Amino acid sequence: MATNSIIFDVLCVGHASYDLIFSVPYHPNADEKIVADNFTGCGGGPAANAAVCVSRLGLKAAFAGFLGTDLYGDKHKDEFTQEKVNTNYLVRGPSPTPLSAILVKPNGQRALINYKGETEYLPTDYLNLSDLQTKVILFDGHEPDLSLSLVEFAQKHAIPTVLDAGSLHIGTEQLMDKVDYLVCSEKFAKQVAGDVETALTQLAKKSPTTVITLGENGLIWQAGDKQGSLSAFSINAVDTTGAGDAFHGAFAAALANNFNWLETLKFASATGALCCTKIGARPGLPKLNELQSFYQR
Repeated sequence: MATNSIIFDVLCVGHASYDLIFSVPYHPNADEKIVADNFTGCGGGPAANAAVCVSRLGLKAAFAGFLGTDLYGDKHKDEFTQEKVNTNYLVRGPSPTPLSAILVKPNGQRALINYKGETEYLPTDYLNLSDLQTKVILFDGHEPDLSLSLVEFAQKHAIPTVLDAGSLHIGTEQLMDKVDYLVCSEKFAKQVAGDVETALTQLAKKSPTTVITLGENGLIWQAGDKQGSLSAFSINAVDTTGAGDAFHGAFAAALANNFNWLETLKFASATGALCCTKIGARPGLPKLNELQSFYQR
């Protein structure tokens, strides 16, 4: 069991990977070989990126999840250390560090290949919950067993919980009716109900507050009987990889900072937009001064 007595602003629970990002003129066809224009290697994963995002925004972040005892795991852990993300809840093991190969076109559109190997989920008792002190817990659903025990802990201690629901899988399915803030992608919404409007109505019955992010089309939300929308910030997107991770990290950071609802949505939207202006999710996560230059609350 891991222990920690530090009071965190946000604990991010879930997936950490290492991203191999290739800038390509177009996505290749079957049996076609092309040459990349550029390459970047960096840490990735929804919860891991969210933790780095929270730290860059000036808050105390921690990550709970798995990295292999291999080259890519070492590189990612070093990045966490450089980014001041607490790794006391990080577990290392002989299974390979999950990898993502990402092909990014000039217009920012991407294609991804993920590899996780035989890595098993972390057990429910991995964390010493008696020592856990955090203002917000963010889940990406990729550690379903651990997340369920943390949700119960959060409910008992009135800690706000956020689910980054990028797609419908066992983790997001188990958590979506247990968190305070269900913040999901358009893909997730369509997997649930076919279209985003119907999904918003259905998902709002499962979570007190639901947000559906729609990329360049902004977002829609419902909290109780109130609904609304928010337009996306206008940017020149070069890579959309990690925009959702940035949004979720900033959303959780805003909750930890006690922003009001509209401020929370704008803060998260601006952070996600800025992430799209650089190649790679991790390099694109903005620091607080960059965000303040781009957007004033």
